[in-house]
Amino acid sequence: MKLAILGLLLERNMHPYEITIVMKERSMDRITKLQLGSLYYAVDKLAQDGYIEALEVISSSDRPDKTIYGITEQGKQLFEQLILQQIKKNEPFYHPMYMALAMSRHVDQSKVEKLLEERIRETEHQVNLAYQVYEEHIPIVPRSALHLMYGTYEHNLTELKWLKRLYNDVVARKLNDVGTPQSRVEA
Repeated sequence: MKLAILGLLLERNMHPYEITIVMKERSMDRITKLQLGSLYYAVDKLAQDGYIEALEVISSSDRPDKTIYGITEQGKQLFEQLILQQIKKNEPFYHPMYMALAMSRHVDQSKVEKLLEERIRETEHQVNLAYQVYEEHIPIVPRSALHLMYGTYEHNLTELKWLKRLYNDVVARKLNDVGTPQSRVEA
């Protein structure tokens, strides 16, 4: 969350709610947990620690005050550290379905089949949405953000291919088969 806040404040000064709007417009809420409470807490903490500063308070009689924040030099240094730490990280990927999949052969396959059908439809939607977000942002965001958006599209597309391959095995009731390699299914 801190990384996103600092990065967006490098682009321009904003108030926290505006940061959430930009994150949603760029579909960042699909790659990180975006909760308003967490964002406001992170903004407060960054301000306390001197990484960002309040530049202006906009008062209105019909809504709460809006504090516009900007990034400080110290914040720019923290931002760079966070970027380099994240790029360096190479953590194993734990898919939420992996353990269930390993044991799924022991449950009613028609129930698994039905859930996979729903999941495939949702993932198809995610593929289309991710590509649409990418296409819409080509003229307005830097190439680094386009890599993120296209990467999200590719990850969703890979997930879809995997789900379809799994679904075909469930439909064919092959989850108990041993010694049979995976077949390829194109999305």
